[in-house]
Amino acid sequence: MPSNTPQSSILLHRVNDTPSTSPAATSAALYQKPTSCPAAVPEAVSRHHSYSVGPNQCCSAVIQHIEAPASTIWSIVRRFGSPQAYKHFVKSCRVVLGDGEVGTLREVHVISGLPAVSSIERLEILDDEHHVISFSVVGGDHRLANYRSVTTLHPSPTGSGTVVVESYIVDIPPGNTREETCIFVDTIVRCNLQSLAQIACTISHQNNKQPKNP
Repeated sequence: MPSNTPQSSILLHRVNDTPSTSPAATSAALYQKPTSCPAAVPEAVSRHHSYSVGPNQCCSAVIQHIEAPASTIWSIVRRFGSPQAYKHFVKSCRVVLGDGEVGTLREVHVISGLPAVSSIERLEILDDEHHVISFSVVGGDHRLANYRSVTTLHPSPTGSGTVVVESYIVDIPPGNTREETCIFVDTIVRCNLQSLAQIACTISHQNNKQPKNP
């Protein structure tokens, strides 16, 4: 899986391509099955990463280990009105309805080069206790219909840092395969989580350098 922006930019255009005539059968079968998140997440939130996948849908999950406490990461992720704080593909965002609680709507505008212009997104879950946030795409100018994303934070099994899991389900755009769609979305999610890791680690490092009260 590509891990840097220049390679990602090439993949992002594949969702706009003409229909593919040679899908990878093995990968397509993998993405077609009802999928649970591949990470060992706590039972209390595992249901959020389980999807019943329709015949024209795909789902996947991206996992990122971050050497920062969950509280620091959550303070960034939970800000539904400011996704551009760590999502580099977001050019701007404004809340069009709500006050940051479940049901809030935001309008996101993305950078040029993506097969999209804007997205209207609804906050579906905001669980501060279990560190769960979810949103669904309900409108806008893009090709990813019925997109729903869930992000959860968990203590690392190594005892150091935090594991972030982001899973999603989405319709396959006309003219694209399951593999192409998952590569496209996985690339965006992975870039976002890598950016989140850099920002959270920087904040955590700065906090650790501050003198503690006697």
